[in-house]
Amino acid sequence: MVFDYIDGAADDEVTLARNVSRFRDIELVWDALVDVDKIDTSTTIMGAASASPFFISPTATSRLFHPRAGELAVARAAHAAGVPYACSTLASTSVEDIATVNPGTKWFQVYVWRNRALVKDMLERAKAAGFGAILLTVDVPVAGNRERDGANDFSIPPKVTWRTATQALAAPGYLWDLVTTPEIRPANFAHIKIDGGLIGFINAQFDQTVTWDDARWMRENWDGKLAIKGIATPADAQRCVAIGADAVWVSNHGGRQLDTAPASIDTLPGIAEAVGGAAEIILDGGVRRGSDIVKALALGANAVALGRSYLYGLAAGGEAGVRRALEIMDSELRRTMALCGRTKLSGLTRDLIFQRTLA
Repeated sequence: MVFDYIDGAADDEVTLARNVSRFRDIELVWDALVDVDKIDTSTTIMGAASASPFFISPTATSRLFHPRAGELAVARAAHAAGVPYACSTLASTSVEDIATVNPGTKWFQVYVWRNRALVKDMLERAKAAGFGAILLTVDVPVAGNRERDGANDFSIPPKVTWRTATQALAAPGYLWDLVTTPEIRPANFAHIKIDGGLIGFINAQFDQTVTWDDARWMRENWDGKLAIKGIATPADAQRCVAIGADAVWVSNHGGRQLDTAPASIDTLPGIAEAVGGAAEIILDGGVRRGSDIVKALALGANAVALGRSYLYGLAAGGEAGVRRALEIMDSELRRTMALCGRTKLSGLTRDLIFQRTLA
């Protein structure tokens, strides 16, 4: 059930597959006979220095994948790699505890919920803990239909059923970690009684009446950097700019919300053109290799957010697994840049993308 929660998506998982396959369809060309002895991947993302043009995307309840460390393992690995760490509102570790292991760049993901007082309280806590930006997610008016979860009797916290029990017995190490650590739940809301598990909490708090006026309210109530996550059209990207967002985050939620949505990489060029440099562009969805990062930056992104790429590492090896995942992505990025004959991120431009003209 844990693997499928990471690996799966909504409905027929068409968008999940396209997110990956459309990157594979993009072809790269190169400049020959270029001195590529020194490759520089350093950049700034929303004003924060980063060793690479990627960062940790917020994902809920990371202790589900590694019960003993969860978000703490990811936050430590991000700091060691010199890249920003983004914490989910629904993290299974509090923002205060995360701050103790990551003194570097930290961002906090948030929704506009029914309980505005709860949102304001979380913003204040995040700011006090050193989180310098918020990431407003706007593509979850309702939870997507993730059928693998139902087939596995998946819930947060996990419930004991015949299916979950037999799966857990097949992974005794994970089961031991699960039963000998605190219950997995939204740690930032430990002071609130939550009935119906995480999904019940989400459904109770998600406000289906949210509009751009509410996003503007979020901008007015946060004096740090703001990214709006879950944008798929040029018109919405321009609305982000109009309310003062610092970054437009191109995303289809990893295919976990609206199935048959276009791949993020396909919506990126039009959005980048519409924004016209008035805000930074972040992309997620389907990024599995360093060459994918090169393609995203060449098509207009300033940075990419990694989700599944590091979650597989977390589930497989805890902090060491996340560090290894980030190392792989960084080394592949550097190798691809060298093979393309470009030594700086500013050189990753549209002319690297091969334009096929033959039928």
